[in-house]
Amino acid sequence: MIAVLLEIREPTSMRIPLLAVPLVSFLFSGVSLAVDFETEVWPFIEKKCVECHKAPYEQNGRTKKPKAGLRLDGAWAWTLGSENGKVLEAGKPDDSELYIRVTLPEDDDDFMPPVGDADPLTEAELALFKKWIEEGADFGGWSGNLEGKPKDMSNTGDEIPVSEIQELYSKLSEGLEKPDEKSWDPVTAAGGRVQRLASDSPLVAVDFRLTRDEATDEKIASAAVIADHVADLDLSRSQITDAGTGILKEMPRLVRLNLSKTGIGDSALDNVTGLKDLRYLNLYETKVTDAGLKKIAKLSNIEAVYLWGSGATKQGVKQLSNALPDAKISFK
Repeated sequence: MIAVLLEIREPTSMRIPLLAVPLVSFLFSGVSLAVDFETEVWPFIEKKCVECHKAPYEQNGRTKKPKAGLRLDGAWAWTLGSENGKVLEAGKPDDSELYIRVTLPEDDDDFMPPVGDADPLTEAELALFKKWIEEGADFGGWSGNLEGKPKDMSNTGDEIPVSEIQELYSKLSEGLEKPDEKSWDPVTAAGGRVQRLASDSPLVAVDFRLTRDEATDEKIASAAVIADHVADLDLSRSQITDAGTGILKEMPRLVRLNLSKTGIGDSALDNVTGLKDLRYLNLYETKVTDAGLKKIAKLSNIEAVYLWGSGATKQGVKQLSNALPDAKISFK
């Protein structure tokens, strides 16, 4: 804590203390102010860019492909770039083709997004985008759409070295048979989506994003039929409760868990502490408090925790950072 003392000097040189104000500076709290891709950058990229730059899809009997071969709906795709080469240079926005395109004059033929397709990025969005690139273009725990991802790429581009993520998934796949797609029919019937992490992998990613408003504990529990195979679970904005998180105990191979913008609180984390291979945990805008952070501190292998808008305090986050010095703790 820093005290700032303001003084008035009288002609007699007598000093009179006017105000002593305790300041808690974020700069001294040990908490990073890094831009978070998933919560700050992805929303406007998804709204203004992804319509033209997503996975191929059928429309009126024809296959619609992403413009210039560039996909922005998955972290791995940003790393892959377009048919013309790389579009992102970590740390160098002025050398990043994507940033250059969105900052061109609107009457330039290469301006993105094209006039009439979507609104241009605002000044605030451009500033966030630039800062994110300057800070290293870190996707954090966001992986996005895995459809079409090359086998030799990690889900989040360069977030985890390819060799490390492959080694982890290989380890988790040992002795596990590849499930038949019909085995997850109960999940899709309940409104969930299931994708293999790779065509030959027994591990899957599950999410309820398309039916989040109807994704109750009961429907999410449908994932129990393939719980042993789930490595990536996205329950963001779903209706899951603390009680509903009990299913997490049945997912020993979980690597990435997104519970952002749900109503879960501290007791839900009792079902997370046993996930020894968990690397990413998103608790953005949840009711988790400092009491819950003490439980997260038990996750010795965790690499990234997102706590923006949660009930945690700066002091609690600082203590968590001290307990997990190698993890990225994102908080604002």
